[in-house]
Amino acid sequence: MLEKKTIEYEKAVLIGVMNKDQNEEKVKEYLDELEFLTYTAGGEVCKRFVQRIDLPNPKTYIGSGKMLEVEAYVKSNDIGSVIFDDELTPGQQRNIERQLKCKILDRTSLILDIFAQRAQTSYARTQVELAQYEYLLPRLTGLWTHLERQKGGIGMRGPGETEIETDRRIVRDRISLLKKKLLKVDKQMETQRGNRGALVRVALVGYTNVGKSTLMNVISKSDVFAENKLFATLDTTVRKVVIGNLPFLLSDTVGFIRKLPTQLVESFKSTLDEVREADLLLHIVDISHPNFEEHIDSVNQILTEIKSSDKKTIMVFNKIDQYEHKSIDDDDLITEKTSKHFTIEEWKNTWMRRVGDRALFISALNKENLEEFKKRVYDEVRDIHITRFPYNNFLYPEHLDEY
Repeated sequence: MLEKKTIEYEKAVLIGVMNKDQNEEKVKEYLDELEFLTYTAGGEVCKRFVQRIDLPNPKTYIGSGKMLEVEAYVKSNDIGSVIFDDELTPGQQRNIERQLKCKILDRTSLILDIFAQRAQTSYARTQVELAQYEYLLPRLTGLWTHLERQKGGIGMRGPGETEIETDRRIVRDRISLLKKKLLKVDKQMETQRGNRGALVRVALVGYTNVGKSTLMNVISKSDVFAENKLFATLDTTVRKVVIGNLPFLLSDTVGFIRKLPTQLVESFKSTLDEVREADLLLHIVDISHPNFEEHIDSVNQILTEIKSSDKKTIMVFNKIDQYEHKSIDDDDLITEKTSKHFTIEEWKNTWMRRVGDRALFISALNKENLEEFKKRVYDEVRDIHITRFPYNNFLYPEHLDEY
């Protein structure tokens, strides 16, 4: 009988700070997400440290007293990685590593590490490698101390773990080579997009882990990898979908996240081109997440950065089957009702007032309200198609249910 392989998670601690921009509730939410990122990367969070500080310490980010507290915990609990929620400067990273004598990561390097694990195709691996090199270039001194120990685990995947390149010029040459390689593939992908003909293009966008790939599987009846981990999908998947008699192209893109490293946005430019060139965006939202409205803002910010915020968009609120609202008793005169106490119906009314009829509420997993979703997508794609080809609009009836 085969023994079950047990997964060994690397012990890690998380560090966040409270300041005028981040209150206690906000820090907790960010650290919850950082813990999920750590789990996705293969780590187990043993403890969280939070410090109230107006300005980061230029040498160690957190204060000296808190550093001693973290150091004592790291030594007594055999901690492999200390992960900061905000990006560290190269100097801070070196100083902290020198004192704690373990791997020091920030949010950016953790996300890059997850991308390195998740990249399946040669193209995705090249994109991630470029982003990693650009992040590592100013941190080369700190990198070599990692490599002397030759440890694996979180933050140690990707460039540099098999060969030590001590010359910055060599790293810059590698970055230049990767950029040329991506440019070549970008041109090939641009040609492929052009060869897809005049079909209407629809792109799924949204925060990571909101159910885009699950919805893609349901609509296109394809088998796109979907998992309850962050960044399950890196490579853009494009499928031809037919609703009624109307064909269109549906693409599933990489999930967005708060504080998405600028290196990744740049290196995944071609992947994001699927969004830029789409005729219609389906903005998928996990309504069961307590802070889904902030996720919407994060996605909209990235859409603005890639000049796609003005595209025709339908808001698709997914996971209504998992949504739980906090109820208030009628005789409770103390608790103030906030959006956290909204029912699904109240959220529907709220978003209908904000975006008109451009909001849908579904469960991709349980296939709730999918017929309404398909009909709406059909109507939108049909309108775009008629605008593009006015001479053959007689092919498409006014409503999907006429078939």
